[in-house]
Amino acid sequence: MSANTALDPIVEDVLQAQEPAPAVLTGPRSSFNAVLARYGMYLSVFGLLLIVLTVAWQVFGRYVLHNPPTWAESLALLLVLYVTLIAAAVGVRDAGHIGMESLLAIAPERIRVALERVIHAMVAFFGSAMVYNGWLLGASVAHYKISGLGLSEGLRYVPLVISGTLIVLFSIEHIIASLRSLEVKPSWH
Repeated sequence: MSANTALDPIVEDVLQAQEPAPAVLTGPRSSFNAVLARYGMYLSVFGLLLIVLTVAWQVFGRYVLHNPPTWAESLALLLVLYVTLIAAAVGVRDAGHIGMESLLAIAPERIRVALERVIHAMVAFFGSAMVYNGWLLGASVAHYKISGLGLSEGLRYVPLVISGTLIVLFSIEHIIASLRSLEVKPSWH
C-alpha cells in the first residue's frame, strides 16, 4: 500500500465535508459591475505607481537637483484621492472592506440576510450622498486653480462622484443578489 492510496480516503472525506460553492449572481449587470471593478482596481494600481514616481521625482529634485518641482506634491495629493476612493468602491463590491460581522455570524439566517440587505441599502445611500455632495462641492470650487498644477479645484471632487456612483451600483448588485439568494463573485476571479 503506497502513501498515496492511504491518503485517498482522508482526502475524499475532507472534500465531501466541504460545503458546495454558493450560487453566484450572473447576467449583464453583474458582468458590467465586475468589469467596472476590475478596471477600477487597475486604475488604482496605476495611480499608486504614479504617486510613487511623482514622490520619487520630488525627492530627487529636492535633494539631488536642489530644485524641487512645485507641481509634484499637489499631483501626488490629487492622485491619492483618486486611488483611495476608487479602490474603496471596488472594496465595496468585492467585500474587501472592513466589516464587523461577528454579530451577523451568530444571528439566525433570516435575520442575518435582512440585516445584510439593510447594510447594503445604507451603503448605497451613503454612496448617493457622496455623489450629490461631491458634485455640489466640485461645482462650487471649479473656478479656483490647484496650486502648482493650474488645474481646476473641481478635479479634487471628481473621484468622490465616481466612487459614490460605483458604490451605489455595487450595493444595488449586492441587494439583487441577496434577494435572489445568490452571492456576488469578486471581480478578480
